[in-house]
Amino acid sequence: MNNASKPVYLKLRDKISESILDGDYREGDMLPSVRAFAAAQGANPLTVAKAYQGFQEDGLVTVKRGVGMFVAEGAKDKLREAQRTDFIQNVWPPIERQMRRLDLKIDDLKKTDA
Repeated sequence: MNNASKPVYLKLRDKISESILDGDYREGDMLPSVRAFAAAQGANPLTVAKAYQGFQEDGLVTVKRGVGMFVAEGAKDKLREAQRTDFIQNVWPPIERQMRRLDLKIDDLKKTDA
């Protein structure tokens, strides 16, 4: 799906996922509150809550009532596996077709002086 056509809550979810994968949030770290993240992103708090709820349903965060949401144990591995699967199934096939059309090989992409 083109990022421009993605619903805002999925874009926010992607942003949080990237932060977890990049190590900005580690297992056990507290995520920003819904209001704080909404303010930082210029988003509606209800939209952020929807993104966070998806993480909770997927077991990527744990909730401590009255305290906040925390990155769950194994969240980074789950996210990495989901994104690898998405890449292989959805992103890679059109890239591979384009490479075949252009007779490009992986080694061609590694050249730095191109």
